[in-house]
Amino acid sequence: MPSDTNLKQISSISAVFPAYNDAGTIPSMVLIALMALREVTDDFEVIVTNDGSRDDTGKVLDELARRYPELKVIHHPVNQGYGCALRTGFANASKDWIFYTDGDGQYDPKELINLTQALTDGIDVVNGFKITRHDPLIRVIIGRIYHHIVKIAFGFKLKDVDCDFRLIRRDIFDKVELESRTGTICLEMVKKFQDAGYHFAEVPVNHFYRAYGKSQFFRWKHLWTTFRHLSQLWWKLVVKKEHMRDLPGENPTNEKEKADASNS
Repeated sequence: MPSDTNLKQISSISAVFPAYNDAGTIPSMVLIALMALREVTDDFEVIVTNDGSRDDTGKVLDELARRYPELKVIHHPVNQGYGCALRTGFANASKDWIFYTDGDGQYDPKELINLTQALTDGIDVVNGFKITRHDPLIRVIIGRIYHHIVKIAFGFKLKDVDCDFRLIRRDIFDKVELESRTGTICLEMVKKFQDAGYHFAEVPVNHFYRAYGKSQFFRWKHLWTTFRHLSQLWWKLVVKKEHMRDLPGENPTNEKEKADASNS
């Protein structure tokens, strides 16, 4: 598929999807991502971490990988958690930029194009924010409460910190180490990026009803586990500020600008 010459082209992208019991949605996510990537770059790959799925997710992905050489599938023998699945995908990404979203079909991979078009000089991360959240009412309410609590507790400046639709410079992960094994990885990621001085752009994205499978987040047992992990993360990142010890002394973008200026 030829690239649209009217779109801003970028160097290279790895599209990363964590998948858990997503056999009904992951094929379309991969195929749409492949089409979108071809519109903005000639150098791309798609990486899916099958996190111990118990349905046909693994079989479906292996069949797709036989047909599409750009697809790399990594299988976790047992479910290790959302954070682990993402970290595996990030660790295996080889391109200049990493785009990621979930494999459950609640976001449209085609909209990754909008993220790439928001890139300007000095932008390190493009963060999506949901135009409207399409979930059952109780999930919308819990989601709003969760969002406001973590925004205040962690000092987030983004409109929608828990929107899992992001484009990130890959070399950020050479400086920022992620540790979370669960869904708290998104908060850890944004907090560490923000505190390190990386620059964000924000883009509105659509959010759709979940058509296949069940959310792992909105279960009372999982919510309690998430609260416990959030408390631990808040203690480490806000109170003790352990991650700040390893951060560069100056804003990363400013360091690059100074280096460019000194070489000119």
